[in-house]
Amino acid sequence: ALTGGLYSRTPEHIQRASEAFAVGNLYINRNITGAIVARQPFGGFKLSGVGSKAGGPDYLLQFLEPRVISENIQRQGFAPIEGAE
Repeated sequence: ALTGGLYSRTPEHIQRASEAFAVGNLYINRNITGAIVARQPFGGFKLSGVGSKAGGPDYLLQFLEPRVISENIQRQGFAPIEGAE
């Protein structure tokens, strides 16, 4: 399922739900809509979709391509003299 929710004051019930509910977002003691943008992923797997569609710290990574820029900053030889042409 995409989301699930539980209202409970019993820590054991909350623990059991967090282990047993196969959901992308589990809301405990709150409304089951309204994922926090940039904090919680939203989107499903299996029959609920193809992955995170919005939000969550990992969401933007799907749009990036890894790239490395490396520069040798070890000084070699003499530094240029200022004003010399």
